[in-house]
Amino acid sequence: MTTSGGNNKHGSLYGIGVGPGDPELLTIKAQRMLQSVAVICFTQLDDGKESYALGVVRGVLEAAKPEFLAITIPSDDNTPVSPDTWSDAAKDIAVHLGQGKDVAFITEGDPMLYSEFFNVLESVKSVVPNVDVEVVPGVSSVMAAAASTGMPLVTHGQRLTILPKVYGIDHLREAITNSDTTVLMEVDRDLLEALANLESLGLAGKATYIRQASTAGESVVEDISKLAAEDLDYFSLLIIRR
Repeated sequence: MTTSGGNNKHGSLYGIGVGPGDPELLTIKAQRMLQSVAVICFTQLDDGKESYALGVVRGVLEAAKPEFLAITIPSDDNTPVSPDTWSDAAKDIAVHLGQGKDVAFITEGDPMLYSEFFNVLESVKSVVPNVDVEVVPGVSSVMAAAASTGMPLVTHGQRLTILPKVYGIDHLREAITNSDTTVLMEVDRDLLEALANLESLGLAGKATYIRQASTAGESVVEDISKLAAEDLDYFSLLIIRR
């Protein structure tokens, strides 16, 4: 996606996917653009841990020395991000754009798949309607996880469903019934409870859990009945092949 408002006095806004975690999976274009923009923007959890996306690209930014702009969001999944968070971030980004600086918002995976980029983009557009925008795709965690299992997500003619979070066995049954492969992202305790009765879903031996795909902390678990709450990770997903 590229939009142009024809306003050359302003900098451009880039949505850049940095991939699933392995810095070597950063695209050549993403690396080139990250080394050329003046400002790197990213979401930062309020628990003090480093931004995952920033951690992926720090190595390629050492020589460029860009400015950093953090957007702090709640670390508790049950706490929604305040609209003011995005509007305040948009105002800060607009200041840089108004100074002719290019700003890149980085996100793990791909900007077009369950990303916060569009929250940023829509907020920035409300302040700078004619902002020039370009999206640089990245390798998604879904594709990285599939590679780690050594099995294709789908083959010709099959159906794939990707869900961010699913609560309850009824929702799971519907998704799995209507797809050849279902990918459940951000596996949590609720999801484990829904999957407790594998036989009722017909999933015994058909579900694979992948934690932190492509990173040094990657693990692939074929028998999900052995998963415990401490095994769960925000950067995890479940691939269910019917």
